[in-house]
Amino acid sequence: MDFADIDFLIIGATKSATTWLQRCLQADPAIAMPDPELHYFSRAFDRGDQWYLGQFPAEGRDRVTGEKSNSYLESPSAALRIHARLPDVKLVAQLRNPIERAYSDYCMMYRRGEIGRDVARYLDPRNESRTRLLSAGLYYQNLKPFYDRFPMENILVTFYDSIGEEPHRHLGTVRRFLGLPAQLPGQTLQQKHKDKTIPTLGPRMRRFFRPVKPLVAPLRQTSAFRQLHRTLASEIRYSAMTDDIRRRLADYYAEDLDQLSALTGTDVPSSWLRSFAVDARYDRTPPDRPSVSPAT
Repeated sequence: MDFADIDFLIIGATKSATTWLQRCLQADPAIAMPDPELHYFSRAFDRGDQWYLGQFPAEGRDRVTGEKSNSYLESPSAALRIHARLPDVKLVAQLRNPIERAYSDYCMMYRRGEIGRDVARYLDPRNESRTRLLSAGLYYQNLKPFYDRFPMENILVTFYDSIGEEPHRHLGTVRRFLGLPAQLPGQTLQQKHKDKTIPTLGPRMRRFFRPVKPLVAPLRQTSAFRQLHRTLASEIRYSAMTDDIRRRLADYYAEDLDQLSALTGTDVPSSWLRSFAVDARYDRTPPDRPSVSPAT
């Protein structure tokens, strides 16, 4: 396996149904993708090129080959590293309304036991300690380093919204971009599940089992483990996002959203624009936004 054999990367965004997209593509025998997210060009670069190339199936040379790592879109270094090794690669960025994406990301981290119940603490842009929960939705800022290095025709921007409306058409757009027929004959698409409604281990239970997670990992696919998981799983109740936080997030993302349309030449979904129609009576002071810094 060589870098020249890698045809595409799904670079994000997090909580935008990129796993659904990956599974749909993997259903085609003409496509080769490793299952885990490798995060090589963002978090695991110190593992070296040979480790990275060794994660791909050997038969990838004869198929359309790629991988998915959502962290690439959020990493200041990823665009530069990817371009250095894969200058002709095709990039797929699947985006979700940044307000909804931030809340979905919050819910995921909450059920993992990584953060607490106070939504405002993590999603209010006025807080000085902003985390990737907010920065991951600054799509213009995150995509700009890729557009600076790759030709526009090598980047496909798709939107989460169309998966629920026209999933076959959505997948067909990606497949054509990869040089494949729009439809895989006989393919039945899985419905995108809403993670928040699926019974799972709660935050306390996850924190309790976290110290033994490496020991338990090899057992995850056994029937005994699945039965224990079903026994302990429950539907989690999440704190709701208030209208006040939603309006502040709309202010926070508004300028970036305008820049995104200009950068990509693609209009964002009308549902996004409706959610960004902030009440004019709301007395708002736009928060400072981090500037776009060049990738290093």
